[in-house]
Amino acid sequence: MNKANKMMIVNGVKVPFTDEKNILDVVRKSGVELPTFCYYSDLSIHGACRMCIVEDKRGKILASCSETPKDGMEIKTHTPRLRKYRKNILKLLLASHCRECTTCPKSQNCRLQDLANRFGIKQIKFDKTEKAYKNEYRIDASGPSLVRDPNKCIQCGDCVRMCSEKQNVGAIDFAFRGYEMMVCPAFNMPIAETECVNCGQCAAICPTGAIVVKDDSLKVWDAIYDPKKRVIAQIAPAVRVAFGEEFDMREGANVMPLMVAAMRKIGFDEIYDTSFSADLTVTEETEEFLEKLEDGNALPLFTSCCPAWVKYVENKRPELMRHISSCKSPQQMFGSVFKEYAKSHPGDGREIVVVSVMPCTAKKAEAARPEFVKDGIREVDYVITTQELANMIYEAGIDFAGLEPEAQDMPFGLYSGAGLIFGVTGGVTEAVIRKALEDKSHNSFENVKFLGVRGLEGTKEFELPLGGRVLRIAVVSGLKNADDLIEKIKTGEEHFDFVEVMACPNGCVNGAGQPHSMTYEKKERAQGLYRADKLTRIRHSDANPMVAVTYRDIIKDKAHELLHVTYR
Repeated sequence: MNKANKMMIVNGVKVPFTDEKNILDVVRKSGVELPTFCYYSDLSIHGACRMCIVEDKRGKILASCSETPKDGMEIKTHTPRLRKYRKNILKLLLASHCRECTTCPKSQNCRLQDLANRFGIKQIKFDKTEKAYKNEYRIDASGPSLVRDPNKCIQCGDCVRMCSEKQNVGAIDFAFRGYEMMVCPAFNMPIAETECVNCGQCAAICPTGAIVVKDDSLKVWDAIYDPKKRVIAQIAPAVRVAFGEEFDMREGANVMPLMVAAMRKIGFDEIYDTSFSADLTVTEETEEFLEKLEDGNALPLFTSCCPAWVKYVENKRPELMRHISSCKSPQQMFGSVFKEYAKSHPGDGREIVVVSVMPCTAKKAEAARPEFVKDGIREVDYVITTQELANMIYEAGIDFAGLEPEAQDMPFGLYSGAGLIFGVTGGVTEAVIRKALEDKSHNSFENVKFLGVRGLEGTKEFELPLGGRVLRIAVVSGLKNADDLIEKIKTGEEHFDFVEVMACPNGCVNGAGQPHSMTYEKKERAQGLYRADKLTRIRHSDANPMVAVTYRDIIKDKAHELLHVTYR
């Protein structure tokens, strides 16, 4: 029998399969969604939770995530025995779990809560464990981006594998044994004292409230309510194509006009687009790249837009810091430029408060870095994620889907498509290429996407003819992929002139502050940004008239001070 004609029998129904790597994939192909805690297709097989168990015709219980499918295999997914086992597993987890669900940040988005409801767990016969009674582990809120509550950990290991396998950071792992086992940093030290880069992918994958994003929305509410403060918002490109999912809208739908309308109702005074400052980043980074290319020194040039990547280099590859672009990220450029603008445009005299709406948890850490604080004043005062803003809109009782669309404020609401695509892996590179190309015709940069810059692969490599030479360019998402590429560069196996790195798989569209899902491929969100780019009349950063105006009237001779940084 050839590869294409393999067949399994699932609950009495024949299900063809080819290269599915486990029984779980075949079962899901049959239309049955088996429950899991510890299984993600992008991570190694852990097989710890046993929720995905199935029963073969001999009555043997198998973990479907770790068993290879075989031609002719017969299994059942919902026998009385399996149903009993699953319910008992859930009851045991709940018996040792902090059950303050109504006040948990993950309430209504918790996998444990969801499965307990799905299996009708109304009573737990097992006694609550001593640990659950005491809530004996301290909550770790030491870091700027994440909060750890070990009392809610179910030891599925998802965060451990994500941190080590995908991000190559290893800030957390299993410690101790038996009843004392827990997930924590080495020596149970505070997360702020580890090599955590604040990417937040551990929080994105955690099925309970054991690791969550630190909530700064209360500070933003306080600023909005303060009559002495003028609250300015900037919205990152990737947020607009994920935000609608929080309100049951189609994935990838561009809901920016509805977001602006909702934020005005909440009380934000002015709302701008980080895509504008991304145009500034493109301008500065392209010039920096061309200068380094001319000199031939400190190549490759690595991008600096992702703060988790910058932190990773500081922690693990400090010798590469001289290769990191000196350009501030678009978030910090916006804060710096706007506060400079406010000096000559004070408005009604109220104190300026800049709030960023970001897909990224590391942006919280970036805004707090000392390099971005001058005379005790931060360039960006507060950072909230996509989910935090959605919760603010929920709290305000706003009918999001029923809003009339509104436009961003001017002058910083004008942007190019090049700035817009920063939110997807390869977007920064494509924007830089668009500007670097001597021929700015439509066909010239329209053909850039066929070079290999687009796509959601973890590592993309391609060549670009420019100025009589051929440039080697790499685009990487996921820090493990970045580290693998660095090793090839150091050993001389590969040479690159320009390397874009985003810490989150797929780039900012899959940031840890975005709505969560069980899959890491965010194709629809990426396509949403490319559609929005195609609809803009301004396709490259040079063509944004506000860029030239900003350099002339605001930045003037302060480009290095306002747009560049030396990391300490």
